[in-house]
Amino acid sequence: METKSRPVSVVIPTYNREGSLPSAIRSVLKQTAPPAEIIVVDDGSTDGTPALVRNFPEVRYLHQANQGVSTARNHGISAAKHDWIALLDSDDEWLPRKLERQWSALEREPRFGFCHTDEIWIRKGRRVNPMKKHAKHGGHIFHHCLPLCVISPSSALIHRELFERYGMFDPELPVCEDYDLWLRICTREPVLYVDEPLLLKFGGHDDQLSRAYWGMDRFRIRALEKLIQSGVLEGEALTATLDTLCRKIDIYAAGAEKRRRFEEADRYREMKRRFAVNLACFTGSTDG
Repeated sequence: METKSRPVSVVIPTYNREGSLPSAIRSVLKQTAPPAEIIVVDDGSTDGTPALVRNFPEVRYLHQANQGVSTARNHGISAAKHDWIALLDSDDEWLPRKLERQWSALEREPRFGFCHTDEIWIRKGRRVNPMKKHAKHGGHIFHHCLPLCVISPSSALIHRELFERYGMFDPELPVCEDYDLWLRICTREPVLYVDEPLLLKFGGHDDQLSRAYWGMDRFRIRALEKLIQSGVLEGEALTATLDTLCRKIDIYAAGAEKRRRFEEADRYREMKRRFAVNLACFTGSTDG
């Protein structure tokens, strides 16, 4: 059994999850290739989280006022003592060989600074199969990242240099913050994929962030808008991003209209007209 620790800091953000947090922590402690550091960032919990974490002397506890998951993750990443950062959401669990498999893959492919894995989905206590659109990939996966988030934060092992180069999670995005960061990284960087389910990803519970917001595409629209305005895209990548943005605006505006949010729908359609002009310049299309 592998026991040597790796120079990895595990960052676990949490908010009022005293029910699931112990299982997340234990899944890290059971790793066959244990990390050098485990950090729990408490985002202002009002339940028994502080007392609970004291039961785990291996864990470094950081507390902050409630500011959201992005700020909590960024806090942990900044405080981490090691160059490799592994993320784990407090409602997910790793399988025991997760870090071992990733570290072995990175030793074989040292040019990569980002590694993720396949996962098992559990919804309301039952295993479910992800749809084809959620399929995982390795290499230059920017185009796979455009429709939706295809890398789970809880599977990610990232070298600190990538955060320094591309920035961290955007605190202005209450959700889809992972989608935003993966797009920024994957515009330039290939990712290493371990084609093995090494993460238990739990969903369907009431405190999931994705259940708290209607119209998730509006946050993806913001991420795409930021990426286009950054000026880093060119050629086919820019064309594909503009096309994805326009499609998402159409979907979101139609949803807003169904909810009788007519001013909001009109505002997004005006945004689409502005970006459609740019898309037409690259494709020769007059659609819009």
